[in-house]
Amino acid sequence: MSDERGALREFLAYHQSAYFAVSHGLTDEQARATPSVSALSIGGLVKHATGVQRNWMARVAAAPQAPPRDPRPFDEIAEEFSDEFVMRSDDTLAGLLREFETENAKSLRLVEIADLDAAVPVPAEIPWFPPDIEAWSVRWVILHVINELARHAGHADIVRESIDGATMYELIAAQEHWKPQPWLSPWRRPE
Repeated sequence: MSDERGALREFLAYHQSAYFAVSHGLTDEQARATPSVSALSIGGLVKHATGVQRNWMARVAAAPQAPPRDPRPFDEIAEEFSDEFVMRSDDTLAGLLREFETENAKSLRLVEIADLDAAVPVPAEIPWFPPDIEAWSVRWVILHVINELARHAGHADIVRESIDGATMYELIAAQEHWKPQPWLSPWRRPE
């Protein structure tokens, strides 16, 4: 990496690519499965990673202002957040991956153009955020998104291995030799 922005972009792209690899070759039924002790599924984790980027990067795009406040009651917002972890019966893995790819592209563009030192207001209305901090930097938010994607990609690795025993290295290798689909991440798309 030649500079900080390039490093942030490449680390973000790398962790985005993990979701395409871990999803490789799964049916919708397998992507919806919750084979481990937790209630997590591959599809639910892809859906959550999409929401994480959408929500946090909207804050980056609006910085130093806050994004428009959601006027809905907190219970309704919390229910929608909980739904992010669930691959519903009307969701398809291909559809979830297309939505993820769209958010990936938006996030990567913001990393390229955002002022890394700009203040991102901490959402005071969300009870799990610290009440004593008024703002984070765009840099902190990007690092937080990278951390979230990495953490949940690890969860996805465990879920995938519980489904069929496949591990990340063999999935990356299989994906590289597979005919690319339009929704595959360009990070892992074969030439």
